[in-house]
Amino acid sequence: MDLATVIIVNWNGRHLLSDCLESLQKQKFKKFETIIVDNGSSDGSVEWVYRCHPEVRVIPLSSNKGFCAANNVGYRLVKTKYVALLNNDAVAHPLWLGSLVDALEKNSQAGFAASKILNHEKPETIDRAGDSYTRAGVGLLRGRGLDFHAYEKQEWIFGACAAGALYRKRMIDEIGFFDEDFFLLHEDVDLSFRGQLKGYRCLYVPEAKVYHKTSSSIVRDSYISIYYGHRNLEWVYFQNMPWRLVGKTILLHLAHMMGSFFYFSCHGQMRSILNAKWGAFRHLKAVLRKRRRIQRGKRVEDAYIWDLLEREPFFARLMTHVQKNKH
Repeated sequence: MDLATVIIVNWNGRHLLSDCLESLQKQKFKKFETIIVDNGSSDGSVEWVYRCHPEVRVIPLSSNKGFCAANNVGYRLVKTKYVALLNNDAVAHPLWLGSLVDALEKNSQAGFAASKILNHEKPETIDRAGDSYTRAGVGLLRGRGLDFHAYEKQEWIFGACAAGALYRKRMIDEIGFFDEDFFLLHEDVDLSFRGQLKGYRCLYVPEAKVYHKTSSSIVRDSYISIYYGHRNLEWVYFQNMPWRLVGKTILLHLAHMMGSFFYFSCHGQMRSILNAKWGAFRHLKAVLRKRRRIQRGKRVEDAYIWDLLEREPFFARLMTHVQKNKH
């Protein structure tokens, strides 16, 4: 009997699927099924999977519904104890899924588990070792750019990157899966925050390695990445941060907002960042409605959430962007 279901969302990723699906065939852990939800691809992805990987269940959608909605379609078909997410531009180590399942089987407090995601082109470099969240109300790519030997121990962290993660089905059944209003970006940060508020902890599992072909689908600092990233950043913060902690973090959050505005304006992308923030706040009624529902169901103390939050590395973030723009 299968213990886990792996969901892969695909959109015109035919050139990526071969490596991704072959890595799943090589998994030492065999008690799983694979579902691909295709977002209306026009590159022959669906036909190729039918032909070359008949063991995979394919759900073809008529159009691009976005990362969130497509995963939700796949999730409605899940009958197993666990559900794993893997990006189509990711290659899983043979011990990946087994390590995640074993970790959750041994740690009943954990509702979900994060992988150690390495850069596919530079596998000696960490892409992220799970997700952090800062006291400015911003998601942080934990460990990005560090040597792959860093973060070698299992530990409790804020959240898991959906490029490679495992969730208990009973947790998702209770808190809901992805918020489809997000469309893409930060949906996994929102899910992690909602899980933590309900008392479901996230375990980082370094043995579960994934090699990520970064920015294969979304170009860094493109209009799409800026718009959805900085719009959804606001939704995560205002829907999930407890009121007492809003009081402790709002000035830092506003400082980050202003810093983002000036940074992108200086790089000719003022329109992108303004549209993102307007896109966030013009839906304020819906955001507050979701907030009331989420906060009513909170089971943990504010002090627990506060202890999960890291100091905001403003200067380090700025220098990272500056260095990237030099290349």
